[in-house]
Amino acid sequence: MNSGGLVFLEAVAVARLAVEVASEKQASNIVMLNVKEVCSFTDYFVICNGETKRHVEAIWKGIIDELKRSGVVSHHSEGGSDSGWLLADFGSVIVHIFAPAEREYYELDKFWDKAIPEVTIQ
Repeated sequence: MNSGGLVFLEAVAVARLAVEVASEKQASNIVMLNVKEVCSFTDYFVICNGETKRHVEAIWKGIIDELKRSGVVSHHSEGGSDSGWLLADFGSVIVHIFAPAEREYYELDKFWDKAIPEVTIQ
C-alpha cells in the first residue's frame, strides 16, 4: 500500500525482510518467531548471531538501512557492539542481533519457546 509516498508493510513482511538482510550479511542461527499469541508488545522476533563486534554492527546497520529504504523506521534501539547484543524495535517486529556467547547466555529462543518459529536458517 502506498500513501503519501510511504510504503506500509505488514509485520510479517518487515520480519521477513529483516531475515533476508541478516542472511545476506552472513548472520548465523537466524530465527523468525511469531510471538503474537504469547507476547503483548510485538508480533515477531527476529533473532540472529554475528561472529564479531563488527559483524554484529554490520548486520544491525544493514537491517536498519534496508527497512528504512522500505519506509519502516526503528522506534528504538538498545545495546551496543561492546555488549555483544543490539536490538532494533520496529514496533510489530523486534530484531535481536547477538554475539554467540550473549545469545547462549540470554536464551531468548528458550524463553519464548511457546512462540511459533516461522523461519529458521542455521
